Amino acid sequence: MSRIGKKPVSIPQGVKVEQQGRNIKMAGPKGTLELACHPDISVRVDTAANQIVVENPDPQNRRKRALHGTTRALLHNMATGVFEGFSKEMQIFGTGYNVKEQDGKLLLQVGFASPAELPIPKAVKVDIKAAATKGNETPAVFVLLSLDKYQLGQFAANVRRVRPPEPYLGKGIRYAGEHIVRKEGKAFASGS
Repeated sequence: MSRIGKKPVSIPQGVKVEQQGRNIKMAGPKGTLELACHPDISVRVDTAANQIVVENPDPQNRRKRALHGTTRALLHNMATGVFEGFSKEMQIFGTGYNVKEQDGKLLLQVGFASPAELPIPKAVKVDIKAAATKGNETPAVFVLLSLDKYQLGQFAANVRRVRPPEPYLGKGIRYAGEHIVRKEGKAFASGS
């Protein structure tokens, strides 16, 4: 049995959960999310204990064991998302690099001839803290906010993919707190 799947998902105060067959709908202070659960996994809402219980009828089946833990994790992320929301802070290092939001698109000027344009998903909001870099030491900083952890992570990965950090000077787009393994540049021997 899945160790993660066995744990019930506690429902935070102020979050309403509705179940219609296999569909689970959660509404909270930050918004509403829905999930269609897999037919091999049984999900029930326990209103008395204020929790959601995910059960696997066939624990010997490997695929159902995996679905058990995945379903529980998705429901937990839904409950957290509608109650608190998720955020991911990103940084851009490099002289002259900047970021701005315009007409529902994220414009990244990161060393190419023209800015890279990424359409911002409806579930994601962008909060720009510092729009431009100041030298190589002070980065441009922006925060991505969303209820849906999956869409937030996917959009953040798409943004990072535009210009991943390079190992010599560390220029590029990275997650806040991400460690970049740095390489030493070529050493020139002095001729005698």
